[in-house]
Amino acid sequence: MTPYYSHAGIEIYHGDCREILPGLPKCDLLLTDPPYGISADAEMHKKGGQQYGKAAAPKRVYADTSWDSAPADTGLLLSMIAHTRFAIIFGGNYFGLPATRCVLVWDKENGGNAFADAELAWSNLDKPVRIKRHMWNGMLREGAEARFEHPTQKPVEVMQWCITQAPADCRTILDPFMGSGSTLVAAKNLGRRAIGIEREEKYCELSAKRLSQEVFEFPAQSLMPQQEAFA
Repeated sequence: MTPYYSHAGIEIYHGDCREILPGLPKCDLLLTDPPYGISADAEMHKKGGQQYGKAAAPKRVYADTSWDSAPADTGLLLSMIAHTRFAIIFGGNYFGLPATRCVLVWDKENGGNAFADAELAWSNLDKPVRIKRHMWNGMLREGAEARFEHPTQKPVEVMQWCITQAPADCRTILDPFMGSGSTLVAAKNLGRRAIGIEREEKYCELSAKRLSQEVFEFPAQSLMPQQEAFA
């Protein structure tokens, strides 16, 4: 298989993860954000491009897709877990995964608005529940990370935190539902190797562009105005 992108230990493969994953070497850590089946893509496409008022800038436009119309298959997720030593899977409450001691909680500090206050990541880590507080609240967000036209973009800082929850000897990271590429950017920032798989070519292109940047995507913490985030 020829990677869509390959540089400095980071690889991207364009295609269906069910077809690509069997040909890849085993990795240390699975860190991924599969479809939850809540139609986040369709909802954000419907809302995109509208304005809050005459002085407001147009909201970003999301593609008309249907990849979030159903949750990821649990059997597929279990095969991904078997491909790695450790696993962290966002949306763990949507899938029939085994009981676990360690759920990772991302508190978005949304303040009880229309969006979820937090997201849960299932893991097979042998440690207590951990919480990361990082504002990702509509027009406000923590840090200065750019927002892209992907409806469920995860903050790089949150994905870096997830990686550091796994044992320190986890040097290779796998994300078979790569999306906007935050997992790979986080791995790069931490000096880890990583493999991402994505079936939408526009997101492969977006991720490759993010990885080509030589600076971190978030400086010191601050609050910056920005467009809304669905998840």
